[in-house]
Amino acid sequence: MKAKRALDIVLAAPALCIAAPIMLAIGVCVRLTSPGPAIHRAVRSGQHGTPFTLYKFRSMRVATGDGETARITAAGDSRITGIGRLLRATKLDELPQLVNVLRGDMSIVGPRPEDPSYVSEYTDAQREILKWRPGLTSPASIEYRHEEDLLSAATDLDAAYATIMDAKIQLDVAYFSSSSARSDLKVIFRTVRSLFV
Repeated sequence: MKAKRALDIVLAAPALCIAAPIMLAIGVCVRLTSPGPAIHRAVRSGQHGTPFTLYKFRSMRVATGDGETARITAAGDSRITGIGRLLRATKLDELPQLVNVLRGDMSIVGPRPEDPSYVSEYTDAQREILKWRPGLTSPASIEYRHEEDLLSAATDLDAAYATIMDAKIQLDVAYFSSSSARSDLKVIFRTVRSLFV
């Protein structure tokens, strides 16, 4: 675990410095294109279920309650702003989570953090995922990178999300049960490559 934490710091610190000008530009764009703060703060369940505040660029309208407090968001959701669609498609809305990584709330590679309301509904088998610190990316994040598109085709959003969530948990539990620094680097490479596919 110490090696993983060291890798997180070594990767996140320079990445945050390099991304700072881009983040500043995104923050300005978010503020200019819709009223409200540039950064959205959401409570998520971390390692062992401990809650923490996750940071991301706001991609939804504050006028509708910020929208991002809704548990499920499908592609084409009218609450998503114009700049928000671009940020979500490119995953740039998640850049502020590098701060979460440096704080120790998250890791570069780890299961995506979930809303506590969903975590409270986990089965015993699903709660295995809470053994690991949540992350920016994981095998399940790559496999289901178009999750919002899948949800947009569903007639029952709750049922569809529950099915996808369970599949993602199974994928990540299988991976993190035997992951290593080397395998994490491969996941990071696959993540970067997936952004252009």
